[in-house]
Amino acid sequence: MAHAHDKYADFEGLREQAVTLRRAGLSRRQIRDRLHVHNNDILNRLLEGEPPPEWTKRPNAKDDVRGRARELRLQGWTYDQIQVELGCSKSSISLWVRDLPKPEPRYTPEEQQALMQDGLRKLRDAQDEERRRTKFAAHKEIGELTDRELFIMGVGLYWAEGQKSKPYARRESVLFVNSDPSMIQVYLAWLDLLGIAPERLQYRVMIHESADVAAAEQYWADQVRVDVALFQRTTLKKHNPKTVRKNAGDDYRGCLVIRVRQGADLYCRIEGWWKGIAADAEARLG
Repeated sequence: MAHAHDKYADFEGLREQAVTLRRAGLSRRQIRDRLHVHNNDILNRLLEGEPPPEWTKRPNAKDDVRGRARELRLQGWTYDQIQVELGCSKSSISLWVRDLPKPEPRYTPEEQQALMQDGLRKLRDAQDEERRRTKFAAHKEIGELTDRELFIMGVGLYWAEGQKSKPYARRESVLFVNSDPSMIQVYLAWLDLLGIAPERLQYRVMIHESADVAAAEQYWADQVRVDVALFQRTTLKKHNPKTVRKNAGDDYRGCLVIRVRQGADLYCRIEGWWKGIAADAEARLG
C-alpha cells in the first residue's frame, strides 16, 4: 500500500505518463494495467481532457439520424414532421436539436385556421363518400321485392306508424300519418297490392299554421298524384311561441294523413296479420 501511496503522490508525473499513453492510442484498460492504477476516480483525473482514440469508440447507429434531424430542424421542420420523416421519437428529437433556434412559424394564425378548416372539409367529404358507398351497396342488396315481401313489410309499417284500436278507444279504421315521402310511397304500394281502390282513399295535410300551407298541400298532392282540390281540409297546429321548432324552413311540409274509407274490415285483418307475424317471431325466440 505504501508503494501505491508513493506512486499517487507523484500525480503530475503519473498524469504525464497516462497522457502519453493515451495519445499513443491506448485504451483505458491498457493504461490502467500499464500504470497499475486500479482506482477509477484517479484514472479519470489522470485522463481528464484527453479524448479516447477512435478505435475505442463504439459506433452509434443514431449518429446519422441525429445529424439528419438537426439538418431538418435548421430547414424549419417541426418535431412532428421530423418524426414522420425519420421514424424516431419526439423525445429523442428534442434532445438532439434543443440547442438550435426554434424555426419561425410557417403559417400565420389565419392561414393555420384555413388549413384546419380545409382538412376538416376533406375529412367530412371522405366520410360522406363512405356513407354514400355504404348506402348504395345496401340499396343494391334489396333488389326487387316480391309481393309477399311487400305484404309483410306493409303490415309492419302500418302497425308501427298507423292508427291502432285501443281497449279504451275502439277505432277500427285504417289511418296512416307520416312526413316521409318514401314511407308514403311504400304504404300506397302496399294498399295497391291489397286491392284497395284509389277512390277509397282520403288525403289531408297536418301542418303548423306558421308554415307555407298552400305549398305543402301542393307538394303532397304531387306526391300521391291527386288533384289538390280533392284533399280534405288541412289540419293546422297552433304555433307556440315558447317552443323552438326544428321542423321549420323551406323543406318543412308537415305530415300527410291517408284514410281508407270503410276500413273496419281491413283494420281487423291488419291486426290479425300482425299478430301472426309476432307469434312467429316469439316462437323463433323459443
